[in-house]
Amino acid sequence: MTYEEVRAGPPAARRSAPSDAAVLDWLFADSPVALSVYDTSLRCTRQNPAMARLAGAPDERDAWFGRRVTEILPGPQTAAWEARMRQVLDSGEPAPATGIRTVGSAAGTERSLSITAHPLRGPDGAVTGLCLTAEDVTEPNGSADRLLLLNEAGTRIGSTLDVRRTAEELAEELVPLLGEWVNIDLLDTLLKGEEPGPFTGQVALRRVANHSVRPGAPEALLQPGEVDFYPPHSPAVRSMAGGRSVTHLFSEPAAQAWLRDQPARAASVRGYGYRSILCVPVRARGTVLGVTVLIRSREQPFTDEDRLLAEELVARAAVCLDNARRFTRERTAVLTLQQSLLPSRLPSLMAVEAVSRYLPAHGVGGAGGDWFDVIPLSGARVALVVGDVVGRGLGAAATMGRLRTAVRTLADVDLPPDELLTRLDDLVDQSAAAGDDTSMDAADLGATCLYAVFDPVSGSCVAARAGHPAPVVVTPDGEAGELPLPAGPPLGLGNAVYEAAEVRLPEGSLLTLYTDGLLDPSDAELSLRRLCSALSHPAAPLETVCDHVLDTVLPQDRADDVALIVARTRTFGADKEATLDVPDDPAAVATARAWAADRLAGWGLEELGFVTELVVSELVTNALLYGEPPVRLRLLNVATLICEVTDGSNTAPHLRRARLSDEGGRGLMLVAALTQRWGTRHTRRGKTIWCEQGLPRETAAHVR
Repeated sequence: MTYEEVRAGPPAARRSAPSDAAVLDWLFADSPVALSVYDTSLRCTRQNPAMARLAGAPDERDAWFGRRVTEILPGPQTAAWEARMRQVLDSGEPAPATGIRTVGSAAGTERSLSITAHPLRGPDGAVTGLCLTAEDVTEPNGSADRLLLLNEAGTRIGSTLDVRRTAEELAEELVPLLGEWVNIDLLDTLLKGEEPGPFTGQVALRRVANHSVRPGAPEALLQPGEVDFYPPHSPAVRSMAGGRSVTHLFSEPAAQAWLRDQPARAASVRGYGYRSILCVPVRARGTVLGVTVLIRSREQPFTDEDRLLAEELVARAAVCLDNARRFTRERTAVLTLQQSLLPSRLPSLMAVEAVSRYLPAHGVGGAGGDWFDVIPLSGARVALVVGDVVGRGLGAAATMGRLRTAVRTLADVDLPPDELLTRLDDLVDQSAAAGDDTSMDAADLGATCLYAVFDPVSGSCVAARAGHPAPVVVTPDGEAGELPLPAGPPLGLGNAVYEAAEVRLPEGSLLTLYTDGLLDPSDAELSLRRLCSALSHPAAPLETVCDHVLDTVLPQDRADDVALIVARTRTFGADKEATLDVPDDPAAVATARAWAADRLAGWGLEELGFVTELVVSELVTNALLYGEPPVRLRLLNVATLICEVTDGSNTAPHLRRARLSDEGGRGLMLVAALTQRWGTRHTRRGKTIWCEQGLPRETAAHVR
């Protein structure tokens, strides 16, 4: 009688159907389906004899009572399965059939089990436990067993693009499945970017992973990261040279000949009772990367089935290792290029004390296009720059290098910040139009830049930005906020208009420039408040301030690189500057010379008098002859002696070599020969010709 017939029939028929108790008695006494029940603490409350026999436990109903699955089914994968059982309890959804390899069971055999888990619910629908069913899928030829293991291993090996972690994941699969000890070594030459081989002499192998059944791996002779040299007759080198696995008993002559020259390894083999060794070459894409060495102390040596399984596991891991190695090499190359294009150290300047940080992004992206610079300018001024090129990798780093070079070139011309960004925008737009770099397409580039110039004489800071976050300023009394700068479009759009803003910064103010990777994009306003709070201690050492900013503001899961500059301003006293308005009269040249000599005497710099008077005479004469009023002479006694002559003409002089018959044309040649450096900077209403001389050693030390 079918179930439907019983339901449709009279009550007597229903009473003749099997009771629930009879079904339960059969399930937990005679059912061939192996099953067990677990409570919400994942402890066994009941199991049937079929399950007990499957794991080699005593055929008793309470043999597993109160035990966890990791205590019942020993093996490398049961901990992961127990976590899956917890997910079934939490979600109420069954777990599909999953293969598990049990090792060292009470029956002394290794088995492959297919296990499922189903939630058990009470009358109110709440999950009160779960039921496990298991099926033995071990076959005598081991083919299904290997397939099950390989499928499981494929989900666990190569979870990251990290060479060491990938090797550790392979080692965890091999031990204790195939042996009690494994070490994975990669060719040191390959990790350095060289070609592998030849394997005719000693071979340098770098240890990337160890794993042992003993806690702490006491048998390890090398730790990950260390290098050892293997002789050509060692099993590891012979395996790599031949491109095939090599297996030996340690009692065989070939293994004894190797150990004879390796006393430490020989002592380890004897001390831990190891009997056999299996070396499997790590090969990927036709290249030998290294070797995997498995050692076991079991009486049974490595079989052909063990070798095939080890080779398949290593082959799968080798591709992941090669991918991780290539990624590491490319990321290292990008980071090396990025670091070479950034300042190795910031210059020591009188205008500011500055520190910087650059942090590449986490994960696959790595280094990107963030950059910074500190550029000395004429008149003891300094330019602070940060920029950001969208994207990561070699293209972003190379584009960043081109932009930084362009900014340095334009800064050398001493352009105002807004004009410099305009010229930089034109340069980027022209480069993209010319097809010099496809990554510099105006639509794809997304480059931003902030350029600020601080003058320690006047205390003024003039800045402009192109699509970049505004800098944060902290005054000496701790008040922090963004510098009010007009927002300009990113670079490369063409015909952009940028505006500069000027503020006065008291001595001891903190001027902080950064890229947007420093702020959390999900809540930029909160991150900005945190940044202001972290900077609100302007008197603290700058290194401490920088570290505090990164500790408190930096997003935990940031996906972008970060560039940061924190600068503390300095100003010069009135005693360091002297200014003279020069009348439009050739006779005023002599007055200017005498005035300069007086100022030098007051500063104790008489020994610079001859050169300074000559320089003043040449520059003032040129301004009176070829420039326009007003003419002003300024001397600055800072880290160097700076002489500046300003006039109202925009015509800039140029250096030329005078012929013997020329009456003039030698003035600038003379200035260039007698001073350390000289140049021209344009202002809104004219130009300034400047030159610098080194101070006497004693005076320079006192000034600093």
